[in-house]
Amino acid sequence: MRVSCIQMNSGLDMRENMERAGHWLAKAKEAGCDMAVLPENFAFMGGDDAAKIEVAETEGESTVLRFLSAQAARLNIAIIGGSAALKSSREDKIRNACAVFDHQGTQLGIYDKIHLFDVDVGGQCYRESAVVEAGSEPLQVHVSDWDIGLSICYDLRFPELYRRYSAAGCGLLSIVAAFTVPTGKAHWETLLRARAIENQCYVLASTQTGEHPGGRQTWGHAMVIDPWGKILCQLDEGEGMVTADLSMQEVESVRAGLPALQHRKL
Repeated sequence: MRVSCIQMNSGLDMRENMERAGHWLAKAKEAGCDMAVLPENFAFMGGDDAAKIEVAETEGESTVLRFLSAQAARLNIAIIGGSAALKSSREDKIRNACAVFDHQGTQLGIYDKIHLFDVDVGGQCYRESAVVEAGSEPLQVHVSDWDIGLSICYDLRFPELYRRYSAAGCGLLSIVAAFTVPTGKAHWETLLRARAIENQCYVLASTQTGEHPGGRQTWGHAMVIDPWGKILCQLDEGEGMVTADLSMQEVESVRAGLPALQHRKL
């Protein structure tokens, strides 16, 4: 399967953000891709908590989800839709949700971000839980003979989530993100490679890049990593995409030669 991980510099204009996403999805199709991955918050990035609640849509009436479905069907390409702001069960909260669509535009599932970014780093205070209602369940989907485990950004720091996916048969892990510059510079590549190596899976990492409204800066460095931990392709800063060919035989070969997943004791 050929895949592209898309890197964006999204802002407050949802129409413009979706136009840019459509541009890169078309580029992925031109590159012969079977699937493309958008970054976290691809349709709306920045603003305060009130703005995030204002743009959140009901799942069944979401213009962002309709856009993703239409793009998948028009381009005949599967799409891991980064994340979208959806209304939650509480008026003062939203869902940070990653929807996946198959080549016909059928929605395969939606994963709600489980681990929320409540940290103090680089002189900045982040409290994602102030506006986002955390998800509670992992989600894997099946696309083109691949079982894919879904995750969003801060989830990357919790290896038990990815161990659950590999134990359930996933050969591919998706991480859509908007990593901050301090944490990205220090940990992004290391964590991604660790998740690939310890689970003997391919890792797809799509992310935001540059400065966004409100002054937040994101690290970029979208990449694809193979089950041995080798970076197959990587983009530094700026919008763009990286493309790689994935082989199920490579997953099987790594797992057969170094059967660490079979040697687990705990």
